[in-house]
Amino acid sequence: MKIAFSPQRSDASLDLSRHGDVLGINGEPFDFSDLPEGARLSAETLDSWWFAEPVARIDGVLHITLRLPHGPHAPEETRFPRPVTLTTNGPVSLPPHTKKTQKQT
Repeated sequence: MKIAFSPQRSDASLDLSRHGDVLGINGEPFDFSDLPEGARLSAETLDSWWFAEPVARIDGVLHITLRLPHGPHAPEETRFPRPVTLTTNGPVSLPPHTKKTQKQT
């Protein structure tokens, strides 16, 4: 599974997990196991704000682009995220929503 991100300023939070061809988004499972090779599933069909582009299966790999919410002071790694390739099941690490600030003394 390959996931690309489309950063967007939002106070929403995103929590991802993967189990085979099932992508969990904030606890809601999206099962792509029936998506055949070469097929595309439109973002509108998925009825979820999180999908920024159609989901496709190319050479057996799911290609998904998700919106990545970030705060007003997000770090560069969040504003310009790199795609991730998931090969194992479990939680997906995401860049931070906002930049951590240090307390001034």
